[in-house]
Amino acid sequence: MSATQVQPLLKNPDRLESRLKEIPAEPGVYLMRDRDDRILYIGKSKKLRSRVRSYFRESQQLSDRIALMVRQVCDIEFIVTDTEAEALALEDNLIKQHQPHFNVLLKDDKKYPYLCITWSKKYPRIFITRKRRAKNEKDRYYGPYVDTGLLRSTLNIVKRIFPLQQRPKPLFKDRPCLNYDIGRCPGVCQQLVSPEEYRKTVQKVAMIFQGRTQELIDILTDRMAQASENLEFEKAAQLRDKIQGLQSLGADQKVSLPDDRVSRDAIALAANDRFACVQLFQIRAGKLVGRLGFVFETSSTNSGNLQEDRGAILQRALEEHYQSVESVEIPTEIIVQAELSDEEILSDWLSEKKGRKVSILVPQRQTKAELVAMVERNAEYELARMQKMGDRNLQAMQDLADILDLPELPHRIEGYDISHVQGSDAVASRVVFIDGIPAKQHYRRYKIKNPEVTAGHSDDFASMAEVISRRFRKDKTVAETSRKFPDLVMIDGGKGQLSAVVNILREMDLLDEVRVVSLAKQREEIFLPGESFPLKTDAEQPGVQLLRRLRDEAHRFAVSFHRQQRAERMRRSRLDEIPGLGFSRQKELLAHFRSIDYISIATPEQLAEAPGIGPQLARQIYDYFHPAVS
Repeated sequence: MSATQVQPLLKNPDRLESRLKEIPAEPGVYLMRDRDDRILYIGKSKKLRSRVRSYFRESQQLSDRIALMVRQVCDIEFIVTDTEAEALALEDNLIKQHQPHFNVLLKDDKKYPYLCITWSKKYPRIFITRKRRAKNEKDRYYGPYVDTGLLRSTLNIVKRIFPLQQRPKPLFKDRPCLNYDIGRCPGVCQQLVSPEEYRKTVQKVAMIFQGRTQELIDILTDRMAQASENLEFEKAAQLRDKIQGLQSLGADQKVSLPDDRVSRDAIALAANDRFACVQLFQIRAGKLVGRLGFVFETSSTNSGNLQEDRGAILQRALEEHYQSVESVEIPTEIIVQAELSDEEILSDWLSEKKGRKVSILVPQRQTKAELVAMVERNAEYELARMQKMGDRNLQAMQDLADILDLPELPHRIEGYDISHVQGSDAVASRVVFIDGIPAKQHYRRYKIKNPEVTAGHSDDFASMAEVISRRFRKDKTVAETSRKFPDLVMIDGGKGQLSAVVNILREMDLLDEVRVVSLAKQREEIFLPGESFPLKTDAEQPGVQLLRRLRDEAHRFAVSFHRQQRAERMRRSRLDEIPGLGFSRQKELLAHFRSIDYISIATPEQLAEAPGIGPQLARQIYDYFHPAVS
């Protein structure tokens, strides 16, 4: 392939225009590819040529995300379909198959959490996550849920009702933990339950998050009655307890509609000049069983008409939401806030997917209109909360930029802290705030490697210098070409810690590239490099509060890692004193006996049965715990 061919289309207007003319004005799906032939984005349209051409018009105001994607497009493919409904179904399948990076309106939004069930595993796991990027198409995601607390509470109740795996990793190697003994777990770690039987249990749990709780209650009620008829009273009692637990999930239900025979979803949004907050209420058997939330950039819609923008946003939100659900989860009725841009296409596609008629309507009066108004009101509250949080963070970043005389707002701030007990188990932490919000995917932990930092001899200055050196030396090669350093680095400490960091940055020739400050705990004072006195600030002003939040998070993260390392050391400390018993053999020994207490009372013969422990070493271990009395 020549250099011209791999150029982005925006840099080759002749090739771009030629490619656009090849695209027909028919319904279908288009695929944007980059120079490495990777699919960036998959979309559909009633008129492919017009839709694809709109990405490359200078007058088109694209969102930052889409503008970034367009700059990378090197080729465009298209697939023509007979109808718009076929295009929507094909787009659904292709997105599931290829998982393009820029198809992320709902798929990878980390604002709201999802519940994931890993059906691809032999024993499916159930957990809450904010990353909806399926590694396997068999895995299922439910959400995103607006109320995180309610989601966690529901999952905790579900784990008490049904015997499920309680821990992501086994506590013991060769036996189940206490959860098995009390009936909370069926012994997944030791495979004491068959995969088939366990998957049946998980299928019942999935019904709850599909909004089919009442259907599950009816099934269990029938089984309870059958168990009673067969005089299986213990089984009937267990089913009764499960039914009562499931009924408690809806005990605090505040929304109820008179028509309890129709399953429906109600969707509405509230928008400002930057974002649209979309809320979707799931009504099943007359009760609200789920409240989902999505965030959309309003800058990516360009009609200039708010009503048209609402229809386009709601249309896309519904399309991407229903692409990832099973047919049983699709309601027979969807009530929307505004007319959708392609309502008939969406209705036909959903009807085909569900196997029965799915109606989409804009209610004008009475109960359904009141329901949409309630959904819209909730969306307005969520938008106001987002706006308030954004305003607070913006104010804090502006204040911090004024305090430190920064040329622009600090988009990415990194905070570092050291944790140890008199030099023992010394560790460090790095936490990252992006636009004033913790970005935990960028957190890092460090073990201090300095040989002079040992138990009884601490050196916070040297430890901090080591961490900063390791952090920036690793990325220096990349940074020299891209210059993407953090906007600000905050050190937890006073002038001493700051001086140590400044010296190491100077040695690395990065002092002009990395802006660094320190925050002293005692008086919440900010120190700058080369300054003998702290800046004159108020501990309660927004910029200082932002640094305090960053410092407290770095401290929390460092302390938790230190405690983990200290616990590990204490668990192994006595075994370290036995000659010939290295780390690997200690690990095998602990895995075999489960605790040092069991090792200490074992006979030489029992010790020799452990992997890697021969008779001679077994005798040494036994003699260590049973010293001869002179």
